[in-house]
Amino acid sequence: MPTKAELKQKATHIKLKVRKGDRVVIIAGKDKGEIGFVAAVSPKDQKVIVLKDNEENPDQPFPLNAAVKHRKAKMQGERSMRIKIPVPIHVSNVMVLDADGTPTRVGRRLEDGKLVRYAKKSGSKLIDAQVMEHKQ
Repeated sequence: MPTKAELKQKATHIKLKVRKGDRVVIIAGKDKGEIGFVAAVSPKDQKVIVLKDNEENPDQPFPLNAAVKHRKAKMQGERSMRIKIPVPIHVSNVMVLDADGTPTRVGRRLEDGKLVRYAKKSGSKLIDAQVMEHKQ
């Protein structure tokens, strides 16, 4: 039989202040101070995957907070390689960047009957980022 606290935890809807496409700065961990964008959000685990823009190849951004996976060559002509895989980082270790590029906390308030996110430092409304669509 689950306890009352466990039932309450399951019933609450988890709402994160960070969304896919937001520009964020990492404030803790091995990549502290790096600026990137949120590629994926997991509200259940409260984790995000952060990628950094690649000027040389915009279609393949660099992963921040990456783990290195060693891939062995399967065939004779192939080479062994080290692949960087993005590892999820906890939401508390990133801060959303304001329009002027300063890290800020995020609040929510009612404007015109809709709940909008705003930057607590400047009080300005946060603009939702345009998320890149995958071409098929």
